[in-house]
Amino acid sequence: MTRPKQDASKFKSFMQENVLTMATVIGVFVGGLIGFIIKNSTGEWTKREIMYISFPGEIFLRMLKCLIVPLLVSSITSAIGGLDLSMSSKIATRAITYYFVTTISAVILGICLVTSIRPGQGAKIVETRTETIDKASKVLTPDTLMDLVRNMFTDNIIQSTMFQHRTEIFENTSISPAQPMENWEFKSAQREGSNVLGLVMFSVILGTTIGRMREKGQLLQDFFTTLSEAMMTITSWVIWISPLGVAFLIAAKIIEMESIAATIQSLGWYFITVMIGLFLHGFGTIAVIFFLGTRRMPYRFIAKLSQVLATAFGTGSSSATMPLTIKCLDNMGIDPRVTRFVIPVGATINMDGTALYEAVAALFIAQYREMSYSFGTIVAVSITATAASIGAAGIPQAGLVTMVMVLDTVGLEPKDVSLIIAVDWLLDRFRTTINVMCDALGTILVNHLSKNDLASVDRLNAEPHELLELGTSGHEMKE
Repeated sequence: MTRPKQDASKFKSFMQENVLTMATVIGVFVGGLIGFIIKNSTGEWTKREIMYISFPGEIFLRMLKCLIVPLLVSSITSAIGGLDLSMSSKIATRAITYYFVTTISAVILGICLVTSIRPGQGAKIVETRTETIDKASKVLTPDTLMDLVRNMFTDNIIQSTMFQHRTEIFENTSISPAQPMENWEFKSAQREGSNVLGLVMFSVILGTTIGRMREKGQLLQDFFTTLSEAMMTITSWVIWISPLGVAFLIAAKIIEMESIAATIQSLGWYFITVMIGLFLHGFGTIAVIFFLGTRRMPYRFIAKLSQVLATAFGTGSSSATMPLTIKCLDNMGIDPRVTRFVIPVGATINMDGTALYEAVAALFIAQYREMSYSFGTIVAVSITATAASIGAAGIPQAGLVTMVMVLDTVGLEPKDVSLIIAVDWLLDRFRTTINVMCDALGTILVNHLSKNDLASVDRLNAEPHELLELGTSGHEMKE
């Protein structure tokens, strides 16, 4: 009788701990199923009708995005402010090294796959034009790179919570004949959307300053720590509607999609190439790096991240998923000082899936256009795809804009982005999922590598009764 009761108790405990995770994963499948049923059983849906379907998901997404700025600023500032400068630099170095290695690995993997599979040869594609592509076409690579640096060093921190700097170019129609784009007029403009890079840079500097001020900065440190905890409490409320929000977002996207059969027929090999690359990178490359750093396989941790990954797939935004990622890692026992620094930085600069996708897409289009490319071109694509992935905002389909920069490296027209637009929304969700998974595993890896350093800092600043607690905690973790 005892064994059945224990099994029942374990099952009940498991269900209580994972009910939200299972509900979110079910929401993804239910949303996809509903979308396919509605699309195949009814006629054409208008944009307004699709908007009605996506409304609950839109509300969920807006609630998550509302948390991004206060959570990002308070988390990074409190995390760095709670450590000394040498400890902060060690964590930052480990995190950035991990992000750099995984991004380069993703680009190399993507290039190897696209040059061996050659999905662009013989492809028959129906070109599509959208307003997004037209705007993306009017971009120069030097402007994109300089805007990246300008956004890092913002001139107005309040404005950065709402807008990003962007250099816009426009043709002077009074001049004849038509001038090349490099000779067009240009102006500084503000694009709607939070300047996350600028906020991260400001938060890092502010946190470092508070840490150096010691007792004088304690009041400010307590404020940001409390604000971060308040944002995480709100996040714990918001995530309970994630199954519903994710289901409606995916259903609306599938209804909005054009002919599925025609899309697969024209871009099937391209889609398969990107998916193979994302799968191999997420469960192969990152798994190997994680194992080398921790001597543990990552799959148990990935299973615990199921709700986060399902939300990332549903929203298509690594930034919007950031509050849930931090909450999940906190529940897994990762040091909050590591989590609150590594995750916001990762959501901003670490876009492995985007880097792989852009490298594959550029060479796919070159193959489709029957353009020859040398080894030097492949190297240039690798560098540009890495830089473009850093510049890509953590929002849905941001990679389309930076894709123009990569195409320019190969010598292709910006309008060629239209060749891959039909499947971009779906691939965007898969690569966002890989981005978020890479961020989370990177945080666990950095936490493992920094464990002894963090413990020594805690012991240095601890009271006598806290030293006993630290020793007991360390013994329990080893067991």
